[in-house]
Amino acid sequence: MTGDLLVPARFCGPPTSGNGGWTAGALAAYLASAVPGPTIEVTLHAPPPLDTPMAVTTADDRTVAGAAGSTVAAARIVDRPLTAVEAVDADTARAAEDAYVGRTRSPFPGCFVCGVDRAEGDGLRIFSGPVDGNPDLVAATWTPHETSVPLAWAALDCPGGWAGGLGDRLMVLGRMSVRLDALPSPGQRHVVVGAARGRVGRKTSTATSLYDGAGRLVGLAEQVWIEVDAATFGAVVAGV
Repeated sequence: MTGDLLVPARFCGPPTSGNGGWTAGALAAYLASAVPGPTIEVTLHAPPPLDTPMAVTTADDRTVAGAAGSTVAAARIVDRPLTAVEAVDADTARAAEDAYVGRTRSPFPGCFVCGVDRAEGDGLRIFSGPVDGNPDLVAATWTPHETSVPLAWAALDCPGGWAGGLGDRLMVLGRMSVRLDALPSPGQRHVVVGAARGRVGRKTSTATSLYDGAGRLVGLAEQVWIEVDAATFGAVVAGV
């Protein structure tokens, strides 16, 4: 399989690179665009460039997106279970949004998923706040205007970062594993939850789950975040 993957500027995370979840989901769609689907693991090796075609090639068990001769992201189907984060009800999730740390301490206020500077209908505006004051468990409501595999991956992305302490240290997504059981339903309120799963050195592990209005699991994910130096951010993310 060959082709090009392009991340439009609208889908940024940091100002000059793609949102990790959206980018990972766009690459994952090359492996499985239908749902329910397998568990797909995507590793991000460098900040995804915006508005730049990335060549996509598949060899053996990996589908790779690259630009300027370097690998940006690599995806593969994996055979391992993911553990869902337990659901919270929509009222609890809505209350948690009021304590969203990113309103005052976001490193990426223009992020497509969690940026407070994005207008309604432009960004997803998923503002995950601590549930009952617990910073290791966050939740938010989300009513999608449209649906796709990349959007589902994006919604499962940033809540993990906020559960892992994104407001206290600069981290970027290094690896994300996702299983989609369905696609989000446009116009229906969903609940996304995120939980911290541990920290070792520069790596922080988290998990997220997305539920529909009836409390059914739409998708679940596990992430590895890499702490980076703000002064050198933009170089290859190493050590995943």
